Amino acid sequence: MPRFQDPVREAAQAREALRCLAHSTRAIDDPRQIYSVLGSLSAGGSSLEQSLPQLAAFHDGAAQTRTWTTDVDVASRAAAHKVSWELHRAGEELRQVSAPLEHAHEVAASIAYVRQDSALAAATPPTTRNPGVSL
Repeated sequence: MPRFQDPVREAAQAREALRCLAHSTRAIDDPRQIYSVLGSLSAGGSSLEQSLPQLAAFHDGAAQTRTWTTDVDVASRAAAHKVSWELHRAGEELRQVSAPLEHAHEVAASIAYVRQDSALAAATPPTTRNPGVSL
């Protein structure tokens, strides 16, 4: 069973995976894959949403009693509080982004994609409900 104990390595792998995803979603050949991609992004967003407050907690007051502390000068403590604040804020904003992403994933489940033969599509004229005035 994997033991995820190297956050630097895990973050680098996540960054690389997201970079690859950004490239691979430029052209989607099979739109049925979108549902799975949205599901993975939703789950990944939840994990990131969990990670940010955990990173922020290190900079919070409780972390100051651990082995590692910030320098005793005021500037270092102020910077630690600023880092904590920004990470907590990012976690909250990510939570707000996660809701519509999860909803998009739910709605994508209701879409049925059917591959249409290109020759048939070219031969079939488009139909409209309201053709308007015809001369």
